[in-house]
Amino acid sequence: MRLLFILLLVPSVFFAQQDHTHRLSRVLNFPDIPGYKTLKTDLHQHTVFSDGSVWPDIRVMEALMDGLDVISLTEHLEYQPHQADIPHPDRNRSYKIALEEAKDHDLIIIHGAEVTRKMPPGHNNAVFITDANLLMIKDSLKVFEEANRQGGFVFWNHPHWEAQRKDGVARLEPFHRELIAKKLLHGIEVINDLTISDEALQIALDHNLTIMGTSDVHGLVDWRYGIQKGGHRPITLVFATERKSEAVREALFNKQTVAFFGQTLVGRQNFLNPLLQHSINFKEAAYQGDTHIATLKIINDTGLDFTLLNKSKYTFHNASDLLIVKTGETILQVKTLEKLSEIALQFEVLNGLYAPGKHPTLTWQIKID
Repeated sequence: MRLLFILLLVPSVFFAQQDHTHRLSRVLNFPDIPGYKTLKTDLHQHTVFSDGSVWPDIRVMEALMDGLDVISLTEHLEYQPHQADIPHPDRNRSYKIALEEAKDHDLIIIHGAEVTRKMPPGHNNAVFITDANLLMIKDSLKVFEEANRQGGFVFWNHPHWEAQRKDGVARLEPFHRELIAKKLLHGIEVINDLTISDEALQIALDHNLTIMGTSDVHGLVDWRYGIQKGGHRPITLVFATERKSEAVREALFNKQTVAFFGQTLVGRQNFLNPLLQHSINFKEAAYQGDTHIATLKIINDTGLDFTLLNKSKYTFHNASDLLIVKTGETILQVKTLEKLSEIALQFEVLNGLYAPGKHPTLTWQIKID
């Protein structure tokens, strides 16, 4: 039965296990930026050890197939609907199984758990903890204090969840403000599952919280996000100095993240802008004969399409001011009116967000042969 389930999951899982690489078509690529490695993480997932539908090793296999660098299995501490079938007094069990499955793979497993309470404080993840059992405390404030005592990074899950916010609007309660003031709450999910919250983004900016994006997946990643149809799970891009657990933790506390889902990248400009700048590359710029039309090749290796609005002084010969840069190569013809050795192209990146309704505007300096 186990073998049949894995076969149904997707045949290529076996290749992920055999060669331990991430070279699969479903993998999204994001460039490193100066001084940092760009790591793909999903720090909010569930298995049968809370209210999920899969064994922890499947989460490891899915992560390898998606080319992730870091994951955490954050089981509900207080909500255990499968307990009659899978009794487990040790709330660390899911983590231990995932750690064992990942030991021969190039994947970092972070110890985590989900504190599951009514609003406030709602649901919150604590990752980089040492013992989930010690978080089984009735007093909500003491739970956050214990998570921090263990060195945990704590973030607020789906603050716009309609089950706790009927209008879908994230807002702070006095208890959240107390947690922030005491430095017990460090991040907030702006993207969760299939949803994105402008209000959560504004809370992150106003209160200096780390911007997070997670799948919160309970079933199969492939089914939930339509992987075979070109979909992908939400993730947090973490910009770390090296590919190690402690470097990821340090980066999260330093708010070095960009959340990603659909075709949208959300983050502070000091990391969002260089990520975009290095994701879109202009190559082989040259004039066509004696014309004043420069032909440029745009290279996009990320796996997502960029929507660019022209803000430069030049117009295009083969495109409007609204330019879609798809994965791979895009040819752009620029009317420069005279032959130049260098031009500056400026675009507003419409699928980048650094604040609600605000998109970064970037300039590329391009030399022409």
